[in-house]
Amino acid sequence: MKNTVIVGAQFGDEGKAKITDILAENAQMIVRYQGGCNAGHTVVVGDKTYKFHLIPSGILYKDKTCFIGAGVVLYPDSFRKELVDLLTQGVPNDHFANNLKISPLAHITMPYHIDLDGGSESALGANKIGTTKKGIGPTYTDKYARSGIRMEDLFDKKRLEEKLDIILPAKNLTLERVYGLKPYSKEYLLELCEEYRELFEPYVCWNWQELLEDAKKNKTILFEGAQGVLLDIDYGTYPYVTSSNPIAGGAGVGAGVGPMVIGEAVGVFKAYITRVGEGPFVTELLDDTGEEIRKVGAEFGTTTGRPRRCGWFDGVIARYSVLVGGLSCAAITKMDVFDKFDEIKLCVGYRNIHTDEIIEYYPTQVHTHCDYVPVYEYFEGWREDISKARNFDELPKNAKVYLARLEDLLGIPIKIISVGPKREQTIFI
Repeated sequence: MKNTVIVGAQFGDEGKAKITDILAENAQMIVRYQGGCNAGHTVVVGDKTYKFHLIPSGILYKDKTCFIGAGVVLYPDSFRKELVDLLTQGVPNDHFANNLKISPLAHITMPYHIDLDGGSESALGANKIGTTKKGIGPTYTDKYARSGIRMEDLFDKKRLEEKLDIILPAKNLTLERVYGLKPYSKEYLLELCEEYRELFEPYVCWNWQELLEDAKKNKTILFEGAQGVLLDIDYGTYPYVTSSNPIAGGAGVGAGVGPMVIGEAVGVFKAYITRVGEGPFVTELLDDTGEEIRKVGAEFGTTTGRPRRCGWFDGVIARYSVLVGGLSCAAITKMDVFDKFDEIKLCVGYRNIHTDEIIEYYPTQVHTHCDYVPVYEYFEGWREDISKARNFDELPKNAKVYLARLEDLLGIPIKIISVGPKREQTIFI
């Protein structure tokens, strides 16, 4: 197995965690390279369902190093809850004590980040971005404004006090004057940071340079992203995006390795497409079909519980994701959701409602998306249960026809097909 990046190729929620979990079996190191607790990954093993937000899903294996890179932002309360939940579900403590490593360069989401995120969303009203209000955007804002709190700062009280003396007056002014929210005292935050230090101390990897150097030479590395290409801060549906780079190019930066280390980039696509939150969505279904996809596919956010917006597969977005996402092959998930559908539609272009022009490239000016409607091709459903298929030949003819057209649109090979949530419900080509 090559060093591999797992990239969400749509709006997130494509089933990346299952693909990561399966490929992790043949990797020695799993790296989470960007995002924060606004991400939600679900892995089903046997009769147990595990929910991940910050901890790499490779932690389910006893002998895999799981590294949270510098590109990730960590909200301590979420990390603590996730840790407790996984331990309660039976993941052995040894998996965490021996295998979980956190970069000292990762940034910390502070309480004021949570408040500022919520205050900003409320102030935007009808123009809200649709964030999870987990403080992710404000944490990344401080990171790039060079006023963030990094993991290593928790272990240097003098430096931490100096930073808070600079940061806190401005934060409190914004909290009080702009949003009418309660300010924070330096003493309270110092006490809180002491709790954070105790929480993270067993996992901070001070020799991270040696760890990565050894991994580059001697180990197979799996890079695990959060969100999806269309939520990328640079290439997504701006401003309805996340605050980091989920694309494969973000893996090297967020992990701390160069691009030449990466040998494969697997783009994960659902057989349809979903989105949580605000923003354009050309193939969105606001009818009974969309509701049926949501019901059968259990399309509710892992992090927020919000119903996901559902639509037919968008080939325009898919081609764009392959290009800017740096994808070399594809995994198609949730094929089984279509088992009872008589007809399946596939978007192959956008038609401008004013000019009738049909385009096949992705229009990055998202305010123009309301001017387009999808151009569909129609496929006959297979109307049978494919959840027990374990190789490509066992799939019905109509499912193969649909997959062949997807592969043609993508321009890269489909190497993995998921026909259910469990590990064994996976076909490798």
